[in-house]
Amino acid sequence: MGDHYFTKNPNVEHNETTFTYTLKNRQLHFTTDAGVFSKSTIDFGSRLLIETFSPDNLLQGPLLDVGCGYGPIGLSLAPDFPLVEMIDVNERAVNLAVKNASANQISNVEIHLSNIYQELHEQEFAAIVSNPPVRAGKSVVHEILSGAYDLLKTGGTLTIVLQKKQGAPSAEKKMLEVFGNVQVLKKDKGYYILQSIKQ
Repeated sequence: MGDHYFTKNPNVEHNETTFTYTLKNRQLHFTTDAGVFSKSTIDFGSRLLIETFSPDNLLQGPLLDVGCGYGPIGLSLAPDFPLVEMIDVNERAVNLAVKNASANQISNVEIHLSNIYQELHEQEFAAIVSNPPVRAGKSVVHEILSGAYDLLKTGGTLTIVLQKKQGAPSAEKKMLEVFGNVQVLKKDKGYYILQSIKQ
């Protein structure tokens, strides 16, 4: 298990690479490495979440990116928030996200290690986003979904991306159970963008 992207210290040789990608009409530069999720390009699910997530009608307040990896979601959404807290269990991914924030002159971010919600700096969020680590198991994904409720302001949103074949229907059911509502914002190539609102 030590070489998986959802472990603290992936036991694989470093193999850093850099690329540029346009997200939210902004060109961003990324450094990635072996042992992190989707190291060669921004994965389709993350791109779909980024492009579907709308800052319109959002509450004022910080954004939380759970399982931020090397940073594509949190960094691309940062211009729409006063602060983005970005967390991951993977030390290598967190170090890369810090490096990528600096490379793109994005300063309104707090990026640090945390196993799900254990080490948060902020206590209340306007929105939480996640491309959850499916390979870590259903219990981890559902802990992200259920734990989000108490961290959101009233009117705040949880928005996630999951493939249908990797648990989107059960996540949809869990979000309905926790929040009392869930909406499929988009479906594309088997990926679902799911959103719940804390009412």
